[in-house]
Amino acid sequence: MSPLHSRPQHSKPFKQRKNFATRKQEVAGIRSKFPNKVPVIIERYEGEKYLPPLDKTKFLVPHELTMTQFVTIIRNRMALLPTQAFYLLVNNSGLASMALTMAQVYRDHQDDDGFLYMTYASQEMFGYHQALLPPAIDTCTHDCL
Repeated sequence: MSPLHSRPQHSKPFKQRKNFATRKQEVAGIRSKFPNKVPVIIERYEGEKYLPPLDKTKFLVPHELTMTQFVTIIRNRMALLPTQAFYLLVNNSGLASMALTMAQVYRDHQDDDGFLYMTYASQEMFGYHQALLPPAIDTCTHDCL
């Protein structure tokens, strides 16, 4: 697998491109217009070399969608092979249970600005050989959206 370019179209993370007040105002508009959707920002891990960049950063996700379904959608958008694993970290720190709905993840992990921030990365970001890590979120076979 050959490394890909180091960063998607944006050179700065979303939080650095827009100030807090602008982000908070944007979420307020989104939530009033789409009350049953979760505003999610997904960015590629800064040091990621193997996974492709997503075509966009901002997603509006239905409340009832599970993390398993959401991961499938992201996998499809990146056009990953079944053998390519990736982790989707919530708030750049931990993995959410795949059984949770997006509403549950949002309730527990939304940022002060109202967005839910996620970072995706391959196993290589942990600095371990693939065989030493727990299974990644690459086993979903659901047909979503």
